[in-house]
Amino acid sequence: MPNWGGGKKCGVCQKTVYFAEEVQCEGSSFHKSCFLCMVCKKNLDSTTVAVHGEEIYCKSCYGKKYGPKGYGYGQGAGTLSMDRGESLGIKQEEAPGHRPTTNPNASKFAQKIGSSERCPRCSQAVYAAEKVIGAGKSWHKSCFRCAKCGKGLESTTLADKDGDIYCKGCYAKNFGPKGFGFGQGAGALVHSE
Repeated sequence: MPNWGGGKKCGVCQKTVYFAEEVQCEGSSFHKSCFLCMVCKKNLDSTTVAVHGEEIYCKSCYGKKYGPKGYGYGQGAGTLSMDRGESLGIKQEEAPGHRPTTNPNASKFAQKIGSSERCPRCSQAVYAAEKVIGAGKSWHKSCFRCAKCGKGLESTTLADKDGDIYCKGCYAKNFGPKGFGFGQGAGALVHSE
């Protein structure tokens, strides 16, 4: 018997999808208005859709629900997310708490690591994974900032004075030459009487 009622059925609302409003994905048809992430309801397109069975998600929600979990699987450069996926129906397993070793004879290697260099800014131990060297000292990445303005520094953008590190701009303002003719940019000559 022929299907006189129209085209295919929408994968979300199960109503007929006509050609002018059809979006196809993995062999299924959807209304443009139904082609939304199952969790956050954002509009999807061919570059942002992720399919799991009959369900469609944006890549972010798909990753949170079905992607790898644990340390190191953040949402971008240096990002720590506290989102545990409860809104996606993910139940968290409680891991046993960390207990430090009670072995009084820790290895020489462990003793050497335990007595690592100290960050001059916060006085905490600096370990290899978080170490940045500047001004002849080891710093945490998060402490490697200008002492005046807090701007993040690189080894090429820092100047040091009395054990502290500064961006070149703050160093020039605070420790550079002073007086008439040493203003802060073009036309900054100020003469006060």
